[in-house]
Amino acid sequence: MIVELGHFALILAFAVALVQSVVPMIGAHKGWRGWMALADPAASAQFFLTALAFAALTYAFVTSDFSLRLVVLNSHTDKPMLYKISGVWGNHEGSMLLWVLILTLFGACAAWFGAGLPPALRARVLSVQAAIGAAFFAFILFTSNPFTRLAMPPMNGEDLNPLLQDPGLAFHPPFLYLGYVGLSMAFSFAVAALIEGRVDAAWARWVRPWTLAAWLFLTIGIALGSWWAYYELGWGGFWFWDPVENASFMPWLIAAALLHSAVVVEKREALKAWTVLLAILAFGFSLIGTFIVRSGVITSVHAFANDPERGVFILAILAVFVGGALTLYAARASVMEAKGVFSMLSRESALVMNNILLAVACFVVFIGTIWPLVAEMAFDRKLSVGPPFFEAAFTPFFVALAAIMPIGAILPWKRARLGRAMRPLWGVLALSIASGALVFAVQTGRSALAPVGMVLFVWVVGGAAVDLYTRTGRGDLAARLRRLSNLPRADWGKSVAHAGLGVTIFGIAALMAWEQEDIRVAQVGAPFTVGDYEITLADVARVQGPNFTSITAEMRVARDGRAVAVLHPEKRVYPVAAMPTTEAAIDNGFWRDIYLVIGDAQEGGGWAVRTYIKPFANWIWAGAIIMALGGVLSLSDRRYRVAAGARKAPRAGAVPAE
Repeated sequence: MIVELGHFALILAFAVALVQSVVPMIGAHKGWRGWMALADPAASAQFFLTALAFAALTYAFVTSDFSLRLVVLNSHTDKPMLYKISGVWGNHEGSMLLWVLILTLFGACAAWFGAGLPPALRARVLSVQAAIGAAFFAFILFTSNPFTRLAMPPMNGEDLNPLLQDPGLAFHPPFLYLGYVGLSMAFSFAVAALIEGRVDAAWARWVRPWTLAAWLFLTIGIALGSWWAYYELGWGGFWFWDPVENASFMPWLIAAALLHSAVVVEKREALKAWTVLLAILAFGFSLIGTFIVRSGVITSVHAFANDPERGVFILAILAVFVGGALTLYAARASVMEAKGVFSMLSRESALVMNNILLAVACFVVFIGTIWPLVAEMAFDRKLSVGPPFFEAAFTPFFVALAAIMPIGAILPWKRARLGRAMRPLWGVLALSIASGALVFAVQTGRSALAPVGMVLFVWVVGGAAVDLYTRTGRGDLAARLRRLSNLPRADWGKSVAHAGLGVTIFGIAALMAWEQEDIRVAQVGAPFTVGDYEITLADVARVQGPNFTSITAEMRVARDGRAVAVLHPEKRVYPVAAMPTTEAAIDNGFWRDIYLVIGDAQEGGGWAVRTYIKPFANWIWAGAIIMALGGVLSLSDRRYRVAAGARKAPRAGAVPAE
């Protein structure tokens, strides 16, 4: 009964979305307040109905209702409760239901907290958001129904993919979808502004919090996915440039560009057309990511589905919404005339350069991701584009971005003098070059990757600190430090986010330059040396887990005769899914990680063992956490949460519906 109630709620939500996508839009066009006012309760109803459907599906998983096809395919009686719950979205149908739940949540938030928006604009935004929702409700109901019953329910399920039975993967998809789907709000604001013929500073102020929230959630989601790949897959890496990894990274890059370009629209009434285009493209790349994950056109370990028919449906949604928005964009070019002018050397120009670098970097990732598909379709050739291409083609643009970031942040608006702007940065520049030279001298005979990473780290982090300090005015040091606490949170957020990027850049550069790897057959009781560490395979035992069996090793790590850690890498087998997984054992540290993986028993005795010494590995995710903290600080600034023009009178000429 509860499952049927959830299915019915999903159908009702689809009907509400259809009404909401039409009636408020007509009301905004005609100036009918009653029709426009329908958008708010409809958005709330759409969310609560979808939440009811999601709760019904969750109940089916928690209670192991094996009359439901989705539960049979993705759950098992013996599975721990956390993974029964995460099994709700650990599959195509359930994850799409989570997708539309978050979509309707953002729409409801726009209704609940959008009182400062002009009624016509709010109605149009909610109508566009509902139209997106209607398309995906149709996709779920007609191609991916999560509430399909089985005529003959089995006694037990087939279990969730063992790779997904991990806390990192339990939280990774919700955060990622909050980012993916959050960009739909920027898209809805862009389309609504184009329909209304209004793109101005107030519009930029309204769109920035939604974009910032989406970027923040994407940052957390990508970091969680990278962290999971690092410790769960057992291959020792944090990023493989997999198509699905790229699918989340591309909208993150465009969202970062959109955040910066919206600042120019807000402050200087410039870059209007470019900012609207970025808002359309950001959500467009989110839809492309959905297509990549669910169509089966590109093979990936992370893919949810392999169904071309579903892929065609998503492709149609992409064509209708992004194609329609771009057509409207072309038709409304005249309403996006820039007003502000600025010189070649100014903060506006620096932000333009920031946008160009981010957009080109995203384009490089996009080309590398889809090129195997293009090559197969156009030239009948099967090929793969791996990390060497992405690292060679992508890295220069991000190095350039980091190089200009501190200068751009400190330049004044409209017109600047480079010598004057650089005065507070000369010390940071000297320190960064000296730090890079020191690293180069210490690591004689190695690549330039680590020295460049150190230079950029000190330059970006030091530049962020100087940017904050210069905003405290003049006076003695004590007075200026006291004024730091009174700076707007948005200023703190910007500097913290920039510093986080610098930390991540150094973590990646140091790890790639200084990592040590050892692969060998280890004998029980026989120590071996990797770098400065002596490692001993002390024992190997078979362990029974709640829903798996495990070969668990006990490995002792020492340095200079002193015990450092006792680690227990595992090789698990999940009998229901008949699938093995590797569980790496990691001794995390501030300066380095010791990463151990146990393999198969060897015919001549001993066990295959992989050992990695990974310097500064945790700095990669620490930097992501710092970036996310910067986003939270900015989002908590009241100026970003209260729309400009909130107290403006309703649009003249509005009349009640007849």
